[in-house]
Amino acid sequence: MSKGSPGPTPGFLVWRLANKWRVAVDRAVAPLGLTHAQYSLVASLHGMQGAGERPSQRQLADHTGLEALYVSKLARALESAGLVDRTRDPRDPRAVRLALTEQGEAVTRQAIEVVQQLVQQLLEPLGGPDAPRAHAFTGELTTLLDAPLAPPPPYDESNRRTTP
Repeated sequence: MSKGSPGPTPGFLVWRLANKWRVAVDRAVAPLGLTHAQYSLVASLHGMQGAGERPSQRQLADHTGLEALYVSKLARALESAGLVDRTRDPRDPRAVRLALTEQGEAVTRQAIEVVQQLVQQLLEPLGGPDAPRAHAFTGELTTLLDAPLAPPPPYDESNRRTTP
């Protein structure tokens, strides 16, 4: 006798929530000429610049969790749109430093306002962004994101399975 499905796994729910939020942010920032990934880059750059930093593409990749190659692609597109300046680091010719242009600052401030309104809406079921449930939710997500992942076990080709 089958008891049926045990319900969605935490991984599936996180994936669904991430997709829901990504789509919502994509739609919200599209009128400003941005995608969710570009928003993540310019908003992070805005925050880092506000703290007096001029990060490299690598630093921005580490900060956002995006792949360095993807950050490079996004930065080139944002540079073409006039939102970001990319300059070689004189101390390390392999490194590219990023900064928002004046236009980039203006667009980013607008995008941050739009996304803050969206976050208010998305967190309303938890009582809003300042509610205890939202703070607890943020804390739990931070705990999961900060936990290091062990490398996967080696793959045994002869048995076509991972070995313990």
